Amino acid sequence: MSDLVVAGLSASYRQNKVLHDVSFRVQPGTLTAIVGPNGAGKSTLLKVMLGLHPRLSGEVSFWGAPFAQVKTRIGYVPQRGSVDWDFPTDALDVVTMGLYGKVGWLRRPKAAHREQAMAALEKMGMAGYARRQISQLSGGQQQRVFLARALVQNSDLYFLDEPLAGVDAATETAIMTTLRLLKEQGKTVMVVHHDLHTVEEYFDHVLLLNRTVVAHGGTAEAFTKDQVYRAYGGALRWTGGA
Repeated sequence: MSDLVVAGLSASYRQNKVLHDVSFRVQPGTLTAIVGPNGAGKSTLLKVMLGLHPRLSGEVSFWGAPFAQVKTRIGYVPQRGSVDWDFPTDALDVVTMGLYGKVGWLRRPKAAHREQAMAALEKMGMAGYARRQISQLSGGQQQRVFLARALVQNSDLYFLDEPLAGVDAATETAIMTTLRLLKEQGKTVMVVHHDLHTVEEYFDHVLLLNRTVVAHGGTAEAFTKDQVYRAYGGALRWTGGA
């Protein structure tokens, strides 16, 4: 069974349709880049699939069920720019929030939950910043904390919205190492990605999107010069392979 099936999905902002008849399937254990020009609907696609933005039409199912029935199996890392980093909390608390689905919102996390959160911070090289206010961290450090928050959920399917945007080289390496490890563990990962130069190196599948699906499949088949030109309207200097 596919981890994710999207069929005929359409959505709009105000009067502007940003997604039109989007359909694709995602198989288990794949690491997929969602690639397309600015305004292609990449972030909107994630939000609509996760019930964070209304759809006009279409269906989305995870393991044959709607999102509401399986949301504890899904992790989401939003764009860093969409987060209120001035909220008065530290890195450990942010990661611990990822466990609230198991702890319960009205219950105090136990020592075991804190240990899980610390272990996730450790994986991202952030254990030494556990008690640092989130607003005092650099952009790359904030992104690592948010990925740790997703990791502690131990999800089966992860969505990440531009996790590599504006981070330093060390953070980029750390994030991609973590995402590859998730894939090796059989997890499914979908990443909104902006750097065409690294698509072939980082991802085994590609979803080329420009309001609708231009191409989807293995990177070697979907991420070709002709397909990228179609997605970007030809206004692009190609630097990839075939």
